[in-house]
This record gives sequence, structure tokens and C-alpha cells, in this order.
Amino acid sequence: MSNPYQLLGGEAGVRALCAAFYDIMDRDPDIADVRRMHGSDLGPIQEKLYEYLSGWMGGPPLYQIKHGSMCMSGPHKPYAIGPQERDQWLLCMERALERVNASTEVRSMLREPLRRIASAVQNRHAAATSSPTTAAAAPV
Repeated sequence: MSNPYQLLGGEAGVRALCAAFYDIMDRDPDIADVRRMHGSDLGPIQEKLYEYLSGWMGGPPLYQIKHGSMCMSGPHKPYAIGPQERDQWLLCMERALERVNASTEVRSMLREPLRRIASAVQNRHAAATSSPTTAAAAPV
């Protein structure tokens, strides 16, 4: 059975997904709360998301090699992430998967694991808007 990394087209496909994700985040008013958590330059965080998703989806473990841990709770701790922010992140990823024409199989494979990750980084019970102190610590 193929993994999501392979089904999306390997490095090029996962990079396209990350580019679509941050392009949507940058332009879609439905995702404005999550966008405000990021610095003005989305390039560095887009690369971090690619590195993370590469290993998480079954490709090379780039994020783990560079940063050690695949745990996302720590890097997101400085940000107020409630149900609204979690759901906006998931909506952004859903729209990015649509934009790159991810197959129904890939979307089905990823739906619940992405929801678990988004819920794991949620650190507030209510929606809260906050701004990052530095762009370098911005969440993926």
C-alpha cells in the first residue's frame, strides 16, 4: 500500500501542498485568525511544514533530522490555539488538498490523523486570537 507522501507525488507534491496551504492562509479571510499567528514572511514556516509533512506522510524524516522531535505541542505552546483556530487550520489544509487535486484516497487517509494533530496542539478551550512574538517561532 502506498503512503500519502507517495500518493501526493513525493517531494514535489508535498511541496505543492505546503505552498497551497500557505497561499490559502495568506488570502482566505476564513483563516484570518491563524494567519495572524504567523510572521509576514511565510517562506520559512512553509519550509518547516514541508519538512514535517515529508516525514509524517511517509517520506524522508527531514523535520526530525533537523529538529529532533516530531512533537508539535512545544512549538505551538506560545500561541493561543482554541477550537476556532484548530478548525481554521483544518479548513486551510482541506482547501490546500483540494487545490493540489489530492485523491479521495489521500484525503481519507489524512482526515482523521490531521484532526488528531490539530487537536493535540490546541491549548485553549475557547477561541482566542493572539499574535506571535517572533516569526521564527510561528506554528506550522
